[in-house]
Amino acid sequence: MPGRLEAAIVQARTTLISIGIGAAVVFLPGSFTSAQFFRPLEQIPAPTAPDVDPGQTRGTPDALPYEYRRQPVYFRSQEAPGTVVIDTSERFLFLIQSPTQAIRYGIGVGRDGFTWTGILRVSRKAEWPDWTPPPEMIARQPYLPRWMAGGPGNPLGARALYLGGTVYRIHGTNAPETIGHAVSSGCFRLVNADIEDLYARVKVGTKVIVRH
Repeated sequence: MPGRLEAAIVQARTTLISIGIGAAVVFLPGSFTSAQFFRPLEQIPAPTAPDVDPGQTRGTPDALPYEYRRQPVYFRSQEAPGTVVIDTSERFLFLIQSPTQAIRYGIGVGRDGFTWTGILRVSRKAEWPDWTPPPEMIARQPYLPRWMAGGPGNPLGARALYLGGTVYRIHGTNAPETIGHAVSSGCFRLVNADIEDLYARVKVGTKVIVRH
């Protein structure tokens, strides 16, 4: 009898170990593939246009294609005036003025794999903001500075609108030629003249709708 009981215990342990291993095999890949920061570095898509290194400033807003220049447009929306609507696929930001009018700004958006959608609110505003790259960006680009004071060569440009409690921002850029391209890690960039204009019109608490 003791021999049978001991054999049963061993068999039960073996079964539990097998189930545990199977569960790990099924669960772990799903966890790794669903979390962006676990992706191998070589699989992160390249931007659709070369970006400018921190500390450099090049390009001019005057060179923007006409469609990406700030302009009033016909835009149907049921959102309240003052709402910001970002269309990542079209590379436009709309500031709602009325049910049929908006101010349209050309923007640069997140590269493939870094786009997102949702509804947030402007939680903070800053003029010539300092830049502290998040750990995930440092892991991908170890050469980046850990902190950079605000100024003309700062990648955040002249102004920044912080979105909720996330790392995402609507900000200026030291590289106007990247407007209309997918270049960032999820933030939205405008030429400095446009972010200054938007900054003056948008208040803390403004609703921001990001759609694809």
